[in-house]
This record gives sequence, C-alpha cells and structure tokens, in this order.
Amino acid sequence: MRRSGGFTLIELLVVLMIMGLIVGLAAAIVRPDDRGLLRVEAERLAQLLDLAAAESRLTGTPIAWTTDGADYLFWRMTPEGDWTEVRDSDLLRARALPPGMRISGLRVENVPARGAMRLQFAPYYGASLSFTIDLSLGDARYAVAASPIGELQVVPGEGDASG
Repeated sequence: MRRSGGFTLIELLVVLMIMGLIVGLAAAIVRPDDRGLLRVEAERLAQLLDLAAAESRLTGTPIAWTTDGADYLFWRMTPEGDWTEVRDSDLLRARALPPGMRISGLRVENVPARGAMRLQFAPYYGASLSFTIDLSLGDARYAVAASPIGELQVVPGEGDASG
C-alpha cells in the first residue's frame, strides 16, 4: 500500500493546539493586567507633576493641577492673576485616564481634599507640600506620593488586593 503525502488528522490537531497556546501566551504577555496599566499611568502622572513643579520654579509662575477623577488638567496663572488652562505645552496638556481608571483621592499634608481635587505648585524653592494622589482600576490601587522635599514616588495604594 502506498501512503499519500498529506498530514493525518492527529498531526493537524496537534499543530493547531500548539499554535493556539502560542497565540494565547502572546496575547497575555502583550496586554498588561490592571495593576501594570495602573502603575504606568501613576508613573506618568508623577513625572508630569514633577515637570509642573519644575516649570513653576523656573518660570516664576504658579501652576496648578486639577482633576474630576476621570481626567486631569494643568493650569497656569496669568500676570493678571487669572488661571488659564495650559494649552501651549504638549506635556502639560489635558489628559483623560483609560476607561475604568479613576483618581480616587487627594490628600495634602495628610488632610483629604474637600470638594474639587487641586494642587498648586508655587514658584519658589524650599519645602514643598507633601501630598498623595490615589489611583484605582478594578482591585488595583497605586498612589503618587510627594515628600516635603519634593521627592515623588509611586507606591502600591491602600487596599490593593495584589500587593
């Protein structure tokens, strides 16, 4: 008997199973989990706040940061004393958080913010306000914490189920 040059059904099923496993692993590696996505966003926010504080000191102009929980804005004080949204900087532009992510709290000098969440960076050197901004996505929690010497760091937040 002569055998044809094709594959058997078992060989095809094994190849399809291996390909499915590889695609599944690649998808899990490429798509970050909630905790990883939240950490990236918290680090971005920490860097932007550090930039805003440095720009305030260098230009001598107060800069503020505000949020409604789902997005955040940077503001600059005009020479007339009015606040205007920063629109001339690609880095300090208005930003929306990814779907499901929230800024869930702000504490300045360990006192929770009442009403609108707002930070103001003054254009002088010396001691800064210490503050903590809480971010959440699902069960994941991270916080951007600033010390009185102006050092910013991202730390796992309170109530983080994973860490």
